[in-house]
Amino acid sequence: MSAIIDYRGKTPQKVSFGVPLITAKIVKGGRILDAEEFIAESDYVAWMRRGMPLPGDVVVTTEAPLGEVAQLDDRKIALAQRLIGLRGKPDRLDNTFLRFAMQAAIVQDQLASRASGTTVLGIRQAELRHVEIPLPPLPEQRAIARVLGGLDDKIELNRRMNRTLEDLARGVFRSWFVDFDPVTKPSRGFAGPSKGLAGSGSPGPSSGGGSVPLASPSAGAASPSAGAAPADLFPKRLVDSPLGPIPEGWRVGTVGEIGTNPRRGVLPSEVDATTPYIGLEHMPRRCIALDDWGTAADVSSGKSRFARGEILFGKLRPYFHKVGVALIDGVCSTDVIVAAPKKECWFGVLLGHLSSDEFIDYVDGASGGTRMPRTGWGDMARYQIVIPPEPIVASYSAWMRQVAEMLRNHAHESRSLAALRDALLPQLLSGEIRLREADRAVDDALRSNSPLPRAGGNKRPRAGMAAGTSKGRA
Repeated sequence: MSAIIDYRGKTPQKVSFGVPLITAKIVKGGRILDAEEFIAESDYVAWMRRGMPLPGDVVVTTEAPLGEVAQLDDRKIALAQRLIGLRGKPDRLDNTFLRFAMQAAIVQDQLASRASGTTVLGIRQAELRHVEIPLPPLPEQRAIARVLGGLDDKIELNRRMNRTLEDLARGVFRSWFVDFDPVTKPSRGFAGPSKGLAGSGSPGPSSGGGSVPLASPSAGAASPSAGAAPADLFPKRLVDSPLGPIPEGWRVGTVGEIGTNPRRGVLPSEVDATTPYIGLEHMPRRCIALDDWGTAADVSSGKSRFARGEILFGKLRPYFHKVGVALIDGVCSTDVIVAAPKKECWFGVLLGHLSSDEFIDYVDGASGGTRMPRTGWGDMARYQIVIPPEPIVASYSAWMRQVAEMLRNHAHESRSLAALRDALLPQLLSGEIRLREADRAVDDALRSNSPLPRAGGNKRPRAGMAAGTSKGRA
């Protein structure tokens, strides 16, 4: 290594905005999630005196959790405690290869064996330095990084496309059901879903006030078109109401009028070990597509069943804004509330309200408890909303179901690509599969939406490493 940057044992002064602070809890699944904490720009140089992270550096969590790995991009960041930054010597170790190697079982097992602790496992820098990593020739390192990186690039593209779809859905919901743009700005144009899906991702017919442009994540990517709303369904004026001016013919109601909380409690003995499981740890903040889940194999207490397409709401510390659509059938933590529309036409509006900032502020204020506030369906159901006629919400919900299906397709494709990447990694490091075969498997996977080809060849693994591979210490 040319640099090992260790900030364990240090806690910086946090501020509400500034330089993003990379903490152990946001390093997950090979990537860095959105930062939740920041340090002041004026404190940056003083805080980072142990070493400045550079683009391409690899970060490893040293405890809680142990062994999560990610690579820094060119954004300015600060490292928090429980993280160590690694930088390979340019003439011996490719940093992107290092990222993949640190995620391999052969390295993860060493991290676990050298860790200490009873309640929480952690590893000290002195022990980390003795961890051995596969070290093939530099050109082969770069080739392996290129092959596996191609899969990660596609996974990241899917994630960006889903984020664009979610932003579009939120924008259209606000335009129709909060700002009432089809009523207040009919001559200036406004965004709304069309009847179908377009491949161009082109924006709606107007870019005037209230429009929600859609920037397609990639050329040709399937995206809902943001066409004109069915103007004939909207009234021509607003009228007074307890919530302020609302479209004529609409009324004030509550979330409980359009949604329900299905209660399907199950015991661990009643759940198959392979059943998908979603806990709060699988629910990212401000993300509609719940594309991460585990299995019920480790479930030891009662859970709740949910169905694909239902809405999951994190009730513990609701200000974390963990709300999204289930992309599969499964079971969830009892700290997650399952919500469903009373009629299919209310799906989009129910999701829009439950995931809105206004609703999160409301349930946060109504939550009980100080250290670990919780909300409940009773408080959620009492939240006041504007209820439009069913033909309008049916049009929006039909479009939102198409959006949800696209989110689901991207998520499942990404999970399949990640499974292929994880299968290829140990085979490439051991020499069980040659680079040419791995390249072909990746190309086939990226070109096809069919089930991914089986990774690996028919050759027996060589003695632990690829030909010409040595071992190097971290």
